[in-house]
Amino acid sequence: MDPQLPQPEPVQTDAPAVWDRAALRDPHRQADKPARVEAMFDAIAPTYERVNRVATFGRDAAWRRRAVAAARVQPGDVVLDLCCGTGDMIRAFAAGAIRPARIMGVDFSAGMLSQAKVGQLGLPVELIRADALQLPLDSASVDVISCAFGVRNFGHLGAGLLEMYRVSRPGARIVILEFTTPANAVLRWFVNTYCTLVLPRIGTWLSGDRTGAYRYLPRSIETFETTRSMCRRMDDAGFKQVAVETLNFGGVALYRAER
Repeated sequence: MDPQLPQPEPVQTDAPAVWDRAALRDPHRQADKPARVEAMFDAIAPTYERVNRVATFGRDAAWRRRAVAAARVQPGDVVLDLCCGTGDMIRAFAAGAIRPARIMGVDFSAGMLSQAKVGQLGLPVELIRADALQLPLDSASVDVISCAFGVRNFGHLGAGLLEMYRVSRPGARIVILEFTTPANAVLRWFVNTYCTLVLPRIGTWLSGDRTGAYRYLPRSIETFETTRSMCRRMDDAGFKQVAVETLNFGGVALYRAER
């Protein structure tokens, strides 16, 4: 049986967009960004996985498998998946060649957690509603930390990385998947065109979203860290052996590091 979690408040379809034009000018500098992100994910939770599959042509599952492989899970490991959402990464870890002893999934959206499908995976899974910037976990308590397409939504990136460092044990592996902007000009034009013109229409049509979630997506990518600056941020947080590889024609970055 899946963990029992609080249900989100019904979304009012005639409510103003969470991400309006003014907020989208610089989404990462909005003082109330966490509240906007939470309301957005509560609204799109029921259709989140369906939109992902269609919008990425099913490639998102392959990216998660790649991240699990990069985490080098060992028997007995405790895995922490941040911004776990509906449980995609948790299921990917459970399906890996080597299964961890335990997985914890953290997300602050009650709507997303209520849609999580993590029952009957054959290993202990705990879902926790919490902010990634203030984890209710002991220091040096986890062996693997993953975050798939979530660090871009942190209220404060530096604070979130420091919190990841705090709860990781010496030798822990960190894997982060995040969208990025391709370095190649032709690929950048193609990815930007798809993200700004095609994806918002697909996402809004499939989800019936009124929050502006699929307008936020391309702007939050465009105004987020480059792969170089993200690696520097991870270095600054104290992580070692920071590396990045790009996937999906340069539109997705897989960051790896150790504690």
